[in-house]
Amino acid sequence: MFVRGAYEQGVTTLTLDSPHNRNALSTRLVGELREGLARAADDANTRAVVLTHTGGTFCSGADLGEQPAPTGPEALVALFRTVVELPKPVVAVVRGHVRAGGLGLVGACDIAVADETSTFAFTESRIGLAPAVISLPLLPRLDPRAASRYYLTAERFGAAEAARIGLITAATDTVDKTLESILEGLRRASPQGLAESKRLVTAEVLRAFDRDATELAERSARLFVSAEAREGMTAFLEKRDPVWAH
Repeated sequence: MFVRGAYEQGVTTLTLDSPHNRNALSTRLVGELREGLARAADDANTRAVVLTHTGGTFCSGADLGEQPAPTGPEALVALFRTVVELPKPVVAVVRGHVRAGGLGLVGACDIAVADETSTFAFTESRIGLAPAVISLPLLPRLDPRAASRYYLTAERFGAAEAARIGLITAATDTVDKTLESILEGLRRASPQGLAESKRLVTAEVLRAFDRDATELAERSARLFVSAEAREGMTAFLEKRDPVWAH
């Protein structure tokens, strides 16, 4: 099982538990996560969902070593949209590293709290790809200048910077205390109040999905099969610098 579920006091917790590939978005993990979200949506006792992880990485992005191929962009679009459309708030809790597609998962959540030691990076440009489908939940929420910088440079940045640019809600050295305060507020809310309030704050994100999902999924698929991306992904798996044709 790559995603473990638990329930306590109105909160369903879904834990990414695939340490062998740093909780990468493999076909199995994506499928189990969507199933867990669907169960939480149907559970009348669940007021909110907490999405967290085991190990030192929240999510490393696509599983580049998956055979016959990494999870397709359409499956990632469906996962991110499931999080955004879920009628219950989804709270990401990060205590470690987030890379590439993992940032899209964080961005799809309604609230995201990270330990101050957590790090983030859009690494796609270094392997011949682009942050295509993850832009759907992210660009409506990110500072545009920051998006330009970090999309292009693939620089690593910390939790405080992630909060400043709108990627996460809060960077804190007391994650548990901050999370409990958030969950207390969510537990006190009505199901209708939560669902309708979430519809208000996700409206722009869902418009991005409606407008751009097909084009960005197609772009992502084209990039994955390009010669540059094949070299970039091979170099990554072989732990060497890529050799670009020009």
